[in-house]
Amino acid sequence: MQVVVFGATGYVGTNLVPALVAAGHTVRAVGRRLDALQARGWQGVDCVKADALRPATLPAALAGAEVVYYLVHSMAEGEGFPAIDRTAAQNFREAAAAEGIRLIVYLGALQPVEKGSPHIESRRETGEILRAGVVPVIELRAGIIIGPGSAAFEVIRDLVFHLPAMVTPKWVFSLSQPIALDDIVTYLVRLPEIPEAAGRIFNAGGPERLSYADMMKGFGALVGRHPVILPVPMLTPQLSSWWLSLVTSVPANVARALIGGLEHDLVVDDPALQALIPLSLKTYHEAVSAALEAEKNAEDRPRWVEGSMLHRQNRPDFAFYAKHLRAETISSAPAAALWRQVSRIGGENGYYFLDFLWRMRGFFDRLAGGVGMRRGRPEGGELAVGDALDFWRVIGLDPGRRLTLLAEMRIPGSATFEAEVLTLPDGQSKISVAAYFHPAGAVGITYWNALLPVHKVLFRGLVREIARRAEAETPPAA
Repeated sequence: MQVVVFGATGYVGTNLVPALVAAGHTVRAVGRRLDALQARGWQGVDCVKADALRPATLPAALAGAEVVYYLVHSMAEGEGFPAIDRTAAQNFREAAAAEGIRLIVYLGALQPVEKGSPHIESRRETGEILRAGVVPVIELRAGIIIGPGSAAFEVIRDLVFHLPAMVTPKWVFSLSQPIALDDIVTYLVRLPEIPEAAGRIFNAGGPERLSYADMMKGFGALVGRHPVILPVPMLTPQLSSWWLSLVTSVPANVARALIGGLEHDLVVDDPALQALIPLSLKTYHEAVSAALEAEKNAEDRPRWVEGSMLHRQNRPDFAFYAKHLRAETISSAPAAALWRQVSRIGGENGYYFLDFLWRMRGFFDRLAGGVGMRRGRPEGGELAVGDALDFWRVIGLDPGRRLTLLAEMRIPGSATFEAEVLTLPDGQSKISVAAYFHPAGAVGITYWNALLPVHKVLFRGLVREIARRAEAETPPAA
């Protein structure tokens, strides 16, 4: 089939796209950031930029498709996300009808008996909006998904690895049926192949009913941790979301919405899905083991992508989600001139702006037993993958375009620095630098937040100085 995955950079979409390709389908991956799609390195997949909040972008993304997977949510946008989800679903529904899409497959959330949290209610409402259109919809309502990148799973990872004891609200005893990412992906791949599935709602959960406390203890048993969980009745989900932001790098708005939904029991009492697709579902223990094993065997990606084990130094205790900082500027100098400055960075050349702060950081790293700045630049001046550069290691190099460095200093987490040069359609150029930091628990998050103001100044000054030097070296046009 001609298949479109809308929301392909999310944790389910990232795994669904290659599964659909393996099943023989022609796949178009759609997301709001083209660079994030292309960074996945999918072979034979058409990557397209589109946004359900911008209707004009949708026809090209949906053109020629038979089946479209809708994996979009807006929890990261904050308290107003239900209205955003509502608008996105309405736009998508109308565009799918106009393009003659045969079937929409929507991944929603299990619903409690009573009224759910804003997140759960928004998932339900999105399904209703999609079904109000003329295109048939399959809605797959899932419980907590166990896999790298799942917000619920990543909260468990961060808590268990970094908190030997934790105070929690009573939601830790709410029941759920966690389901393995592989099992959800299998359902999503196979449901469109079954004609009688069209127009129906299915509930998907794993074979066990577990509390969040059970899941944390089960994860701990697999990784050699034994967290002490102290439930406190007066600790509300709102308060819980605040202290979680001190421990986990799961985006704060996502964690807040997730915690609100954990007040309810979310269990499956619907044999319809299993009757259509009889799977031997993974237990929670098997699902966690598969998730950790998948990370170990993941392909190295020199260019930074969320959750990449290379950029986490192959440490499962380092957070999946990274803290980000980016700075960029437009320059009249050609891209080649900007790249010359990028390729000369470090060593005796320094870091161009407030270089004494970089050297001070190297000095303190030496005091802490790290490599400091003593390694300098490689002999010969040209950089290559694998080279040491001060307290960095070159892990990615696209000459003329992108340099990716992994920090080898002593820090509570793992840091990546990436510099990228682009030629813009108007003939100007853009230089951008970005830092990605995968923290190790509360210490790592505190470290990031403490240095963030300094890093903002350094990065903004760095891109401006790279542009200034490139322009100074560029002869004026005749």
